[in-house]
Amino acid sequence: MVRMRRKELPEVGELVVGTVKKIYDYGAYLTLDEYGGIEAYLPWSEVASRWVRRIDEVIKEGQKVVVKVIRVHKHRKTVDVSLKRVTEGERRRKMLEWKRAQKAEKILEIAAQKLGKTLEDAYREAGWKIEEYYGELMAGLEQAVIRGPQALLEAGVPEEWAKVLAEEAARHIEVKKVKVSGVFTLRSLASDGVERIREVLLKAREAAKSAEKDIEVKLYTLGAPRYRIEITAYDYKTAEHALSEALRAAEETAKKLGVEYSFTREKHR
Repeated sequence: MVRMRRKELPEVGELVVGTVKKIYDYGAYLTLDEYGGIEAYLPWSEVASRWVRRIDEVIKEGQKVVVKVIRVHKHRKTVDVSLKRVTEGERRRKMLEWKRAQKAEKILEIAAQKLGKTLEDAYREAGWKIEEYYGELMAGLEQAVIRGPQALLEAGVPEEWAKVLAEEAARHIEVKKVKVSGVFTLRSLASDGVERIREVLLKAREAAKSAEKDIEVKLYTLGAPRYRIEITAYDYKTAEHALSEALRAAEETAKKLGVEYSFTREKHR
């Protein structure tokens, strides 16, 4: 699948995914998958940092590679690219982004078919709006899985598209959740100490749920005086914020009620 882009040509310094079409002694020619298959030239000197006898020792015809744009020829609508200037980390990140984009585009295409429209219609009426709002098409569709059509309506997507895209996203995307956890140690010598400890834990739960939506909070005893809190969310930032608020509320309540308080953090799971 050749992914659609709003821009006709990439920019210098941009990482792009290309398919190696033909290898020569002096270089290789690629087509850029994200830019409608436009041609890119990979000079021999930009293939590898180390010396190689033949270019096909590094790349093969038909192979997909991540390259960096080093020149843009606007009048010819071609670009020159480099393979050796791409780090391994950049390559992995770009390929992950590319795979996510491919999957997202397939969902967009399925939705278009259901509405009797083309992929071009889908991008113009919905896809570009989602990308502008969320920075990435897949990120917007993941939000639709989490929050339903409203996540797409917020991006300015028409209602008919939002409904179908949210349905298809829910069918094809599994949004992974993350968990943060830790253990409270709570003690009270007061006659109503059990109730005071219960109040501390309830305040922790309430604070976490008030701080963030779309999270799950579990609190259970490991055997007095130890109580575990687990917060599950769609990303660590959300989970960490909810946990922070839970701890703040728990410590404040414990101090007010005279409950001995400590907390031990557990590693991410």
